[in-house]
Formats: sequence, structure tokens, C-alpha cells
Amino acid sequence: MKTVRSSLRSGDRSGVRSAVRRPKAPAASRGRKTEPDKGSAAATPKSERSRDLILHSAAELFRRQGFSATTLRQIAARARIKAGSIYYHFDSKEQILDEVLDRGLRHVFETVKNSVERAGKVSHRRKIGLAIEAHLVALLETSDFTSANIRIYGQLPEQLKKPHRPLRRAYAEYWDQLFIDARRDGEIRADMEVVPLRMFVIGALNWTIEWFRLENRDAVLELARRTETLIFEGVNKP
Repeated sequence: MKTVRSSLRSGDRSGVRSAVRRPKAPAASRGRKTEPDKGSAAATPKSERSRDLILHSAAELFRRQGFSATTLRQIAARARIKAGSIYYHFDSKEQILDEVLDRGLRHVFETVKNSVERAGKVSHRRKIGLAIEAHLVALLETSDFTSANIRIYGQLPEQLKKPHRPLRRAYAEYWDQLFIDARRDGEIRADMEVVPLRMFVIGALNWTIEWFRLENRDAVLELARRTETLIFEGVNKP
């Protein structure tokens, strides 16, 4: 649990950026439940803090009511700034969306990758269990960017999805390799097709955003354990 939560709050420092080269964005707090560091806030230029606040406000609104239903005026109101001030930082709502989507997927990708890598030499089942746990914690507990990405991506027109496809593909391939390694070493059935399995697992994890209600700090971890058991009891080698 500490390993996962520590990864979640580590910032964009993993090798995930190599999957897609994008303009560097100002550092942002990723955790919904993390209190801001007053010393760091004081050292951050006001313009960067304002920009970050706009992004967090947009992510919360996109997550709750979708992209089309969210206006720049609503984002400004939530950020407690004048509507026109948004244009000092972003040219359009689409530009805000682009960064929200990018941060959301990078957050879950780096969290999963860090959690698995820090586990060291463990079984493939354990690695997959850690990946499930990290994905769920990023989605349900710590990042409006991640949950907004999951909730609205399917609603978007193709031209808004296209820039994010390479990173989404890289994340899918990372999961594919986890299952390939497990199948190779006999931890899942040899006749199990990896891509449908990955689509089933990721789809099930992402769907929790529609029904799961966070009751306490351990609720997501318990959900992850139940999910791992359900998946492996169905695909474990006889």
C-alpha cells in the first residue's frame, strides 16, 4: 500500500515520457487527497499556479459532466478566476482537454510501472496484482486527471483522440507483456489470448469508475484484491 501511494505522488519522473514526446508541462500536484506543500507553492510562480488550478478545475468538471457540457466559464468559476484570464494560459478548451488527457494517462501508466518495478523479483501473478492495485488507486482515489481521461475519452471526436493514441497503445502493450510473461512461465493458461484478456481486465478496472464508491482508505485495495482473485481463479492454469 505504501509503495503504490508513494508512486502515485512521485510526479512525472518515470520513463513513460519516452512513449510519446510532448511539450513539457508545468509540474502539478497529482493527488486529490494530497495537501499542497506551502513552501513549494510559495516558490512556484503565480502564473504556473494559476495554470495548474485551471487544469485541476477542468479535470474535475470533465470527470463529472463530460467535455461537451463543460464550458470555459464554468472552468473559470471553479478556479475562481475571470473567464478571460484562461486565455493567458490556454488558447481553447480543446487545449485544456489535451493536457488533462495526457496527464491522466501518464499518471496511471507511471504509477503502474513504478509499482511493478519496485516489487523486484516476484511472481507474475504478484506483478499483475500490483498493476491492478496501482491502476485502481490512480483511477479511483488520487487523480481527477486519470478518472476524467477514462470517463470522457470514448465520447470525444477522432481528431481529439488521435494525439493520445500512441501513449494509450504503449500502456496497452505494457499490460500485454505482463500477461505474455505470465503465460510463458505457466502462471496462466497457455491457450489464453493476451489481447482479449488485457481488454477484459482494463475494461473491468475502468468500469469501476461508474459504480465504485470510496468509503475508506482501504476500500480500493480490497477491491484490487477481489479483482485479482476473480481474474486468476478464471485464468489460472489447471
